[in-house]
Amino acid sequence: MFRPQPQPTELSRPFWEACRHAELTCMVCNRCGARFFPPAAACISCLSADVGWQTSAGRGRVYSFTVLHRAPFPGFDVPAILAIVELDEGYSMITNRVGCQPGEVAVGDDVEVVFERQGDDIELPLFRPRRPPGS
Repeated sequence: MFRPQPQPTELSRPFWEACRHAELTCMVCNRCGARFFPPAAACISCLSADVGWQTSAGRGRVYSFTVLHRAPFPGFDVPAILAIVELDEGYSMITNRVGCQPGEVAVGDDVEVVFERQGDDIELPLFRPRRPPGS
């Protein structure tokens, strides 16, 4: 059984299209420079409607996490690590932490994005332990 699929909207479609190409993006305000996620029609800092998309390096740190021992919907594997990741570009996102066991995750862990295929059209951004350069 597959987990429920994200349903791209007009606002989020550029994000999902970038993910299909293994590229993480966030929104950026062209007026004040704030970066934010999830997508919004106006800047979350200054309320300007002059916003666009920017590529993210996909590296950051675990800000907070919890371990799910019960699936929120059929198709979700448990245990699962649900985390808030602070990206190096100054925004955060809620995601799944992969590549480690629940007892191995800690606040402050360095992580990097990895994409996992979900169905035919979705590449889901997840975060694994950051690998040293060159590995």
